[in-house]
Amino acid sequence: MARVLTRFAATLVAVGLYFTSQSLITPQEAAAADPGYLMVHFTGEGSTNQQMYLSHSTDGVHWNDLNGGGMVLRSTVGTKGVRDPAFVRSPDGSKYWIIATDLCINCGQDWPGSINNGSRNLVVWESTDLVNWSQPRLLNVAGAIPDGRNAWAPEAIWDPASNDYVLYWATNVPLNGATKHRIYYAHTSDFRTITTPQTYIERPGTQEIIDTQIIEVPPGVGDYRYVRASGDGQITLEGSNSILGTWTDLGNLSGIGLTGSMVEGPMWMKFNGTDKWALYLDQYASSGGYMPVLTTDPSDPAAYQKQASTSYNMGGTKKRHGWIMNLTAAEESRVLARWPNTAANRIQSYNFQDRYVHHTDFDVRIDPDVSPVQDSQFRLRPGLAGSGTVSFESVNMPGYFLRHSNYDFQLVHNDGSSQFAQDATFRQVAGLADSTWSSFQSINYPDRYIRHYAYELRLDPITTATARGDATFRVTN
Repeated sequence: MARVLTRFAATLVAVGLYFTSQSLITPQEAAAADPGYLMVHFTGEGSTNQQMYLSHSTDGVHWNDLNGGGMVLRSTVGTKGVRDPAFVRSPDGSKYWIIATDLCINCGQDWPGSINNGSRNLVVWESTDLVNWSQPRLLNVAGAIPDGRNAWAPEAIWDPASNDYVLYWATNVPLNGATKHRIYYAHTSDFRTITTPQTYIERPGTQEIIDTQIIEVPPGVGDYRYVRASGDGQITLEGSNSILGTWTDLGNLSGIGLTGSMVEGPMWMKFNGTDKWALYLDQYASSGGYMPVLTTDPSDPAAYQKQASTSYNMGGTKKRHGWIMNLTAAEESRVLARWPNTAANRIQSYNFQDRYVHHTDFDVRIDPDVSPVQDSQFRLRPGLAGSGTVSFESVNMPGYFLRHSNYDFQLVHNDGSSQFAQDATFRQVAGLADSTWSSFQSINYPDRYIRHYAYELRLDPITTATARGDATFRVTN
């Protein structure tokens, strides 16, 4: 996010290229790197692009968009937009968090306002399996910082010295009336409460620092246990043997032709099975998007190698400032099963063919001319409560499904309960009014079907010709 201070926006264009052996990772190593990698990111400005997206890679340099390139989580709190996400995995792998900037540019906020009077909160999601996520919540991290104006680009790392997480982020505390972002930190064990924020990184004079990410390096690689890369006018590397100890300036990447006027937003990734790393950098100046710079020693600026443009592929969507997790085999299996590239469909009424099922304020009905059209788009997922069934997940409210309650339908967030799964699962059968269309039979009330009545969606027994027409739909794109 650093360059928004001088440019207010940097447009990233994802590149579509292919892998060659010109990188530090050979094709044999890439093929052996199994399981793969998961990137969480956002894709641009606006209320749709500033949400959570996932991409997957088997080799760390070729990325495929999950969920058909659609969002996987949507913020319904704070500014209702999110940027700069980071994954956090607990040391025992039993919990995961996504932490992100609470910011929505061009959907209620602009850059000057967000710099000088932005949200002091982060947005937090929590999960126990990396696929079923809690509702988002706000965590106030900058409210206790005197004259703190915002909270951007959060990261967190487990600190064995304190037996909790060091949570760190950038906040603008003006210097002599001018913008001055510094990195602050606090301790947390649950991303619900934090200790009093303290200054973590401050550059001399008026120099700002916003984007910082730390990695732990295995013994025998370089001279430091931890290395951090920061966007502070350059891509500066620093080393330390403790997260909150003294950090040594190791230099920057200008020596390999990558200056702060060209790249920002450093994002680390370690290749599986080998002591080799990629430092992904945002080519904001050329609108080139993320590029990987590879190294066998993160602490040595001279060891980094730029890659031929034919050696990586960032996928179909823009990849804006995010975070990469090395997956276990079990995690990868769950993630790929949860977010396959399932088509987005609309559900058309048989007897009112200009009307489509859609959600409005979480109520569900059929109407013509739905706007935005995404309110009428659903992904037909494998049924939450049984094989050979379907559940309807909203495209623009991912994690929310069509569910009946007291025979009425609403769009509801999946709470993971067996009751929810039953209420949100249906058998797709031949249309009751036309066998070339479809009807949807309730799994837990098999004598009842989805139908519309006075344009509202209901779950009813079907006994008349009119009701059979009301209970017949076409799945269409």
